[in-house]
Amino acid sequence: MFNDQMIFVGVIVVIALILFSLFLRYFPILLWISARVSGVKISLLQLFLMRIRNVPPQEITRAMIEAHKAGLLLTRDELEAHYLAGGHVEQVVHALVSASKANIDLPFNMATAIDLAGRDVFQAVQMSVNPKVIDTPPVTAVAKDGIQLIAKARVTVRASIKQLVGGAGEETVLARVGEGIVSSIGSSESHKSVLENPDSISKLVLRKGLDAGTAFEILSIDIADIDIGRNIGAVLQMDQAQADKNIAQAKAEERRAMAVASEQEMRALAQQARAKVIEAEAEVPKAIAEAFRTGNLGVMDYYQLKNIQADTSMREAIAKPATDSNKSTKKEE
Repeated sequence: MFNDQMIFVGVIVVIALILFSLFLRYFPILLWISARVSGVKISLLQLFLMRIRNVPPQEITRAMIEAHKAGLLLTRDELEAHYLAGGHVEQVVHALVSASKANIDLPFNMATAIDLAGRDVFQAVQMSVNPKVIDTPPVTAVAKDGIQLIAKARVTVRASIKQLVGGAGEETVLARVGEGIVSSIGSSESHKSVLENPDSISKLVLRKGLDAGTAFEILSIDIADIDIGRNIGAVLQMDQAQADKNIAQAKAEERRAMAVASEQEMRALAQQARAKVIEAEAEVPKAIAEAFRTGNLGVMDYYQLKNIQADTSMREAIAKPATDSNKSTKKEE
């Protein structure tokens, strides 16, 4: 009997503890007391309704306390609406308090819009107070004299609160600065003038208004380092000379091939002519025999023809040594 009573009392105590914990979960009395002590007017019913709407009462209450202590007028409905929209309530309140202390005009609607846009609004406010230095990657450009220069710059930017929504990020700023450096070096007559006055690059880049349409305001562009690279002009000239040489060699080879083909063609024509001459000479004896048979050629005429041929051969034989001696004399000279 006694054991049954103990078990019954234990069950009652467990049920009471469960009910009490559920009560504290849906009616956070300590959180309500903390809010009232801090001067924030909020009821237990409102905290209970927050829990029903799946809104953490601790986060909303702490944000209201922080805003109240900083002198900001933020309502519970505004904070709940921002939380339900997927925003970060604590970061927004931190940003509003920091902006208020730094005398930066940052309305609640703009802060929530920046937060919902995916940007860290608190970091943006900090960057507005304390500008950020961004190091650009090495930028390679070529001056008009053909010398390659490799420049590194440091860009000091400050967040522009009004352009954080819809404004371009750091990548766009770095790309524009790199483009400005390339344009500035490329317009220089000599690489020596760039090395002597590196500030001319930053002045020219700043005049272009590269921060337009971005979420930042460019305060300064400082050239940290400039290195000399290759002589691109000389390399291009060498490549052009090599290309011209290859073209000339190709044309010369084409002319040589055409000359060889023409020579071979002439040789073929000469061989054909010699073949025709031999063929014609083979017809001479036949013609002479035919002339004898028909009586058109007499014996004396034939002997006279032979004498003429012999005389011609003799004259040719006499002329050849003279020609060879002339050739040797020219060689010796």
